[in-house]
Amino acid sequence: MSTLPIVATPAAQSNSPKDTPAVVRKTVSPREDHESMTTPTVVAAIHELMDLAWNLVYDLLEERGLLGDGLLVEAYTGIQSWVEDFTRYTVVHSWTVAVLFVDTRPVDGIAFHHDLLGADDPRVFFTIPG
Repeated sequence: MSTLPIVATPAAQSNSPKDTPAVVRKTVSPREDHESMTTPTVVAAIHELMDLAWNLVYDLLEERGLLGDGLLVEAYTGIQSWVEDFTRYTVVHSWTVAVLFVDTRPVDGIAFHHDLLGADDPRVFFTIPG
């Protein structure tokens, strides 16, 4: 019977959280056929999309009566994105509001509810202009 040598990697040497970077501690489940995204990647994607269209998102949420105490990009912590017929759909949400982007343009905002998470087609919760 042969034995394989055990090689300790830096992460395997210690279970202490301070020895392992937080950057790789948490992954987000991918949709089918896509790679996992780490938490910092998700946060960066949300911030890039929201920052790119900040004025449009602000106006959209104000028009829908969903602005509340203002638009804090940091409050948006969830993202779901998919491509269909050469169009990218992205839902970015906080605990209270969800915004649908078509490509990089915000098209609708709704009060967030948990039925949106894991929906087969999240677009059904939103109104998409003509």
